[in-house]
Amino acid sequence: MKSFFILLLLSLYFHSLLPAQVTLVKNRKPAGRIILTSDNSTDAAAARLLQDFVERITQSKLSIQKTNQVKPNDVIIGNEGINKNVRKEQLSEDGFRVVCNNHILQIITGGGNGSIYAVVSLLERYCGVSYWGEKEYSVTPAATLQLPAADLTEIPSFRYRQSQHYAMATDTVYRNWMRLKTPADIFAGNLWVHTFDFLLPSAVYGDAHPEYYSYFNGKRHPGKASQWCLSNPEVLEIVTRRLDSVFKANPGKRMISVSQNDGNYTFCQCEKCKTVDELEGAHSGSLIHFMNKLAARFPDKEISTLAYLYSMQPPRHVKPAKNVNIMLCSIDCDREVSLKENASGRAFAEALEGWSAITKNIFIWDYGINFDNYLVPFPNFHILGENMRLFYRNHTSMHFSQIAGSRGGDFAELRTWLVSKLMWNVNSNEDSLVQTFLKGYYGAAAPYLYQYIKLMEGALLGSGKRLWIYDSPVSHKDGMLKKELMRRYNGLFDQAETAIAADSVLLKRVWRTRLPLQYSELDIARTNKNMDAADINRKLDLFEERVKLFSVPTLNERNNNPIDYCTLYRKRYMPSGKNAIPVTNITFLIPPGEKYAAMGHELTDGLYGGMTFAEGWVGWKGVDTELVLDLGSEKEFRNIHTDFLHQLGAWILTPINVTYSVSTDGNNYTLLQSIDHPEDRDPQVKFVDIGYTGSTATKARYIKVNITGTKTCPHWHYGVGHPCWFFIDEAWVE
Repeated sequence: MKSFFILLLLSLYFHSLLPAQVTLVKNRKPAGRIILTSDNSTDAAAARLLQDFVERITQSKLSIQKTNQVKPNDVIIGNEGINKNVRKEQLSEDGFRVVCNNHILQIITGGGNGSIYAVVSLLERYCGVSYWGEKEYSVTPAATLQLPAADLTEIPSFRYRQSQHYAMATDTVYRNWMRLKTPADIFAGNLWVHTFDFLLPSAVYGDAHPEYYSYFNGKRHPGKASQWCLSNPEVLEIVTRRLDSVFKANPGKRMISVSQNDGNYTFCQCEKCKTVDELEGAHSGSLIHFMNKLAARFPDKEISTLAYLYSMQPPRHVKPAKNVNIMLCSIDCDREVSLKENASGRAFAEALEGWSAITKNIFIWDYGINFDNYLVPFPNFHILGENMRLFYRNHTSMHFSQIAGSRGGDFAELRTWLVSKLMWNVNSNEDSLVQTFLKGYYGAAAPYLYQYIKLMEGALLGSGKRLWIYDSPVSHKDGMLKKELMRRYNGLFDQAETAIAADSVLLKRVWRTRLPLQYSELDIARTNKNMDAADINRKLDLFEERVKLFSVPTLNERNNNPIDYCTLYRKRYMPSGKNAIPVTNITFLIPPGEKYAAMGHELTDGLYGGMTFAEGWVGWKGVDTELVLDLGSEKEFRNIHTDFLHQLGAWILTPINVTYSVSTDGNNYTLLQSIDHPEDRDPQVKFVDIGYTGSTATKARYIKVNITGTKTCPHWHYGVGHPCWFFIDEAWVE
């Protein structure tokens, strides 16, 4: 008996030395409270978030109180109160410390959303809660809920973290849980990129003051997409006044973007601007000189500017002022390997290191997206962590990871969850995170989807093909999407669906994740002359059914609707039985661009091109052209068709005129029709048949097609003043 009491006393003694845990709920009854120490609205939101999820876990609702009377098992949210040893100055914005003493837990923050993020960490680490997607979360029910004795500090790797997901606009809990922000949170007037025309609108100043805008190719180019003449002192004064008005209208904001319009090669090349750029060895030279002058006018504000396309490289001499933020963009980099493993990435990494040597105020805009095809596999998970660690080492404090966050996009839920975790802590292991998400979100289907991810990753690397942000699935039909691999991918998805067939929620998640594979299979099938029409019809019907089920809004950034794609597919790509007259030869009197010179057969092969210009299309840049179709002998026909691509994002504009003439001998031609085509500013990708239809039959052997291209990007286009393309796919006669 004596030994028992000695052991009991020792147990009680050692237990008293341990920090005490906090019991929030015991046997489904509240044991603790949530205490607010101030009227801070963020702390109040954190309290409600904790209250909400404790109730979801235990069916017991904790009270939220503002009081100085603290009791055991209370959770205190706020920097006022019991713990005087931790100063908030030791924490960065959004960072936090959770300290437990004497059965009382306190959340202390460095400001921002720190208290909300602290609650998220507590719920994830200790309460069995995970948040995956739009109102999609996992909760482990419990009658008793305790928080362990903790002294937990978390400081984000990047002070500003931005990404994409459709739930950002529909689910405030999701946004907070992912610890993500939006430009509207910090940029005055939500001015954050491509702001030149807003600040110096060409519609106001262009006609009267063309000298405010870029000079190149022998003239000034005022327009909605124009850049500025940065050496013009009047531009500085006008922009200063405009910024002052924006800041006054947004008194709580101290950051604004003064950044070039979208587009490349449109920088000013007047003598003054050119002299500065040549001295600095980069087109960013005149830009940074201008931004430094502007920043000096607003010493208590932060001016963010793009280092993008032509301005990516850092200047040789001038350094950005401390309150000039450099938003460096990796848009030209391929994505199959990390940034230092291919030439395009190394060029960007060198630019990053150059900027890092002259400033500690860097915002990285990185891309993990296929702008032309959201619903196509984009296997880049293996490079995300390594790239972010490169950014972090080089003084990056703000990061936008632009990914395919639309409904139905390739692993949209996993992708945002993963980058949000890495932006919070760049030292996290991305592969471990991927497996955690798959298991939590897909349940028993997870092993098959993990195999799918790793198999495709290996296939991409083994193929030696680039992964880029304007990819087509057809580009990979002999690589990571070749038919032997597609069969294995589909087999893994079949196994995944079987594994969770009894759970309708998980099954639908797998169905949604399979959409990019289904879309790729359809898009590749259209390039096969021996298409199995019955099989493709079934697959097309299923794809259409699923995109409707999941309300998938678009296939790409051009807002092409997937339902429209299905309709177009049936009309454009399925065997039509049309009575086309064979074209035996095609002659280009003005040859296409060098890359396309050997692709004349593409115009008469009976296969229509897709929504990216990467395959099936023949292009001309900045010129008109003539081509002659040879029917082999005289034939009667009523219709001539020429199929053009409209894709403004790739600087591809439809021609302004197509003229058809016919000949029996190839020398003397008779005009059939001249067709003017109106300008089209719609960003959607379109296929435009500028064709001839006769009221009576025409008999001829040769058909000459004269095409008058737009040739130069107009003032409203972001390639303003530079050559544009037109692309043709099919030309046929019937």
